[in-house]
Amino acid sequence: MKLSKITYALVALSIAFTGCDKFLDRPPLTTEQDETAWVTEDNVRLYANKFLPDFFVGYNTGFTTTSAPLMGYTFSDDVLSLGNQSNFTRAVPISAIWSYSNIRSLNVMVDRIENRMGAILSDEAKSHWLGVAKFYRAWRYAQLVFTYGDVPYYDYPVSDTDLDALYKPRDQRDMVMDAVFDDLKYAMEVVRLNDGDQNLNRYVVAGMIARIALQEGTWQKYYYENNARAQKFLELAVTAADLLMSSGRYDIVTEYRALFTAESLKDNRDCIFYRHYDEAIAVQHSIATYSNLRETLAIGPTTDLLKSYLCHDGRVWENSSLADADKFDLSTMIKTRDPRFEATFHRNPSALNRASLFYITKFLPRNIEAIHENPANSPVVNFTSNRNTTDYPVLRYAEVLLNWIEAKAELSTLGGVAVTQDDIEKSINKIRQRPVAAEAIARGVEKTAGLQLNSIPADPQRDISVSPLLWEIRRERRMEFAFEYSRVADLERWKKLEYMDTQANPDLLSGGWINFQAQLPALINTDLGVVSLNGTYVAYNGSNAAQMNGFYRHRSNADRLPFINQVNINPYLSPVGRNQIDDYAARGYVLRQTQGWPEN
Repeated sequence: MKLSKITYALVALSIAFTGCDKFLDRPPLTTEQDETAWVTEDNVRLYANKFLPDFFVGYNTGFTTTSAPLMGYTFSDDVLSLGNQSNFTRAVPISAIWSYSNIRSLNVMVDRIENRMGAILSDEAKSHWLGVAKFYRAWRYAQLVFTYGDVPYYDYPVSDTDLDALYKPRDQRDMVMDAVFDDLKYAMEVVRLNDGDQNLNRYVVAGMIARIALQEGTWQKYYYENNARAQKFLELAVTAADLLMSSGRYDIVTEYRALFTAESLKDNRDCIFYRHYDEAIAVQHSIATYSNLRETLAIGPTTDLLKSYLCHDGRVWENSSLADADKFDLSTMIKTRDPRFEATFHRNPSALNRASLFYITKFLPRNIEAIHENPANSPVVNFTSNRNTTDYPVLRYAEVLLNWIEAKAELSTLGGVAVTQDDIEKSINKIRQRPVAAEAIARGVEKTAGLQLNSIPADPQRDISVSPLLWEIRRERRMEFAFEYSRVADLERWKKLEYMDTQANPDLLSGGWINFQAQLPALINTDLGVVSLNGTYVAYNGSNAAQMNGFYRHRSNADRLPFINQVNINPYLSPVGRNQIDDYAARGYVLRQTQGWPEN
């Protein structure tokens, strides 16, 4: 399913039906607009379609990269920045607060369908559109809760004169998430199985429910230590994923990089929903440009990420049976690691990736890579600037499978049934059997052996608080979703932000393995250094060029500031701004600060 040119035309028209872009500072819908909007089902569809690009961002548009892969997610243990590493919020900001613009618009939609369209919509149509609105509302509330914890909850459009409602205290997060749960359950029961190629259907809704419910279930288990609530949401995640898995509509049939580089993902069985880009209607993006082998980047993969890739015998590098499994130069890793490694990185180290020297080409088509890797060739215009037209799979079947197996594994620790080998075959091992590109096969790439429950890899780097099975499920997510949306969100819901502590894990401050004399001699200068496999750092001193063979670490790379166990710093939740707290107080109301942050 795609977000197509028709969708964007409808979005443009639907602007006429929006009356509130920002909660608290815009008036409600005007009478004329309101009366015009709710007279046909087509108008309801028009109103609903405006939410598609807000929630299914894809590669975003133009040079805007917010919430887009690669450039929109540069803060995790996967990503190294040249110089200072990005820090967690360390002080309460002056002005920052949640946005309720979409929630107000969705509450308007629910209210108008329920109260004005009884004689216009059939019972089926009414249920469908209420399901669409409640699905989006639940998703947005879940985003707010994962960011702020307790938040005010509204299930009706608030009048701008109702100060008691506008300035109500935060509602307890469990109450909010119970409302989210109810909305999600309702949507999964009533949204149409098929509503046309450009629109939401029950399978898209269920796929996103599996993501949201897994996120909340693991938050409850690890952060709040509430197993009963964890079980409630994890069971919903399994149920939602089961709907897609039993449908027969989806499969793992596409070479990995092709999922992110196709001009059209229409009818691709790996994709549950995708965002389409089209030069003809000026809906383009720039993410492929940042992968085009001509742009300089100051971010790249950490050594920690590179070490996490499995060898294709299904074992970690420390105990793999493959020859040269303990070597980390690009050409060797391409031949020994999981195929997703070759599909993610260019085959040669590049000075254009100033942070790591391993250039990320996951979002660049292979044919364009072949052109651009020769500097004598002119760049392909559609892979420069903000002219990119490749589609993005905003919801993939592989994610549904990984969400399903993780939820089942978590439930098994809460008294549920044990994960079986058949479960592994349906999920992780199905993903590992995806096709490998011909170019990758020519470079020696092989499919990774399946995970076997009776011989789970013995990883000496495993966090001992995590079971071997969950550790491997989490590794699979890391390989599958590298430089996409999920890594820091995963660390948060597992309560594992400590993995981003650079003092505890110096592999976060180094990048790819380089033999400078043999591969990039022109870069040798006193700013560089390398880290050996045993962790020894050697800086270039002007006369030790032969020793510059190891994981690249620039001299300027500095530790992330401490954030774990710091007083008045809660890295798991965001504070609200002092101005908002003062605004509440000036009107006689109280807005409490986020849990773990100082009130004053």
